[in-house]
Amino acid sequence: MKIFKIILFSILTLLIIGGGFFYYRYYFVFGEGVKSGELNYVVYKGYLFKTYEGKMIQSGFKSSQTTGGIQSNEFIFSIENDSLAKKLEILSGHELDLHYKEYLAPLPWRGNSKYVIDSIVTIRN
Repeated sequence: MKIFKIILFSILTLLIIGGGFFYYRYYFVFGEGVKSGELNYVVYKGYLFKTYEGKMIQSGFKSSQTTGGIQSNEFIFSIENDSLAKKLEILSGHELDLHYKEYLAPLPWRGNSKYVIDSIVTIRN
């Protein structure tokens, strides 16, 4: 009977630790904020889990240490909400401010990126 209690306690401890790790790794919101730029594209893709993925081009200035003037940064993101993805498909090429949540790791059914867009803040153009 004592062995049974030890095994049960060990299994429950492992389940709690594993569940905590899984939550922290995949569902804990590490950061959130707003990114601004020109929406390049939104695409619906995937082999097993079809998700909406997008890319935003952010322009800026390079530091004075390098030659040239303007650099382009890409912000690659996923979209969970189907209606939001449909709105963003129409807004391709517009200047947008998008609110995002950053997770520590992506989930296949949430998207390929650890950045997930949850709303449109501002539309310019």
